[in-house]
Amino acid sequence: MNDNLPRHDWAIQQDAAQRRIRDGGGNPGLAQAEQLVGKSGRAVLEAMMSGELPYPPMSDTMNMALLEIGDGRAVFQGIPLLQHYNPLGTVHGGWFATLLDSALGCSVQSTLPAGRSYTTAELSVRIVRAATLKTGPLRAVASVVHRGRQMITAEARVEDEHGKLFAHATTTCFVFDLPTT
Repeated sequence: MNDNLPRHDWAIQQDAAQRRIRDGGGNPGLAQAEQLVGKSGRAVLEAMMSGELPYPPMSDTMNMALLEIGDGRAVFQGIPLLQHYNPLGTVHGGWFATLLDSALGCSVQSTLPAGRSYTTAELSVRIVRAATLKTGPLRAVASVVHRGRQMITAEARVEDEHGKLFAHATTTCFVFDLPTT
């Protein structure tokens, strides 16, 4: 995927990703435990992207989508809407945090074998530029920095189609075995 495509193409990519999920039968919801058995973290994410598994309902609320998944890498994109505004007339910091946490978490999840999961232990977000409705699509690209047995760290940046930085973040995730019963 080319992260330097013009804004119009970025919006088209997000629409295509959302359409691919719906066309594959995907709906917002929660996957059942039996649907996840034997799937690696990356396989689960790919199944969500294809519509085989439900995708998180908050993706609709936040107007964002997982565009790309790789080994230790995730690309999310969101388009801010008026419903994401704070009282000051710009996009709420929580929208940035959600976009970043989603990309960071999926980059971590993409490295996990079947039977392992994670939870965010620490998230540090720095917003360096305000966003508005005029900003258009913003893309969060996350990558794993360190992978240990119990802790994984990752970093991400949110940029617009011109490469202008809006926010960046780091995370530490705790990794654990899924219960067998």
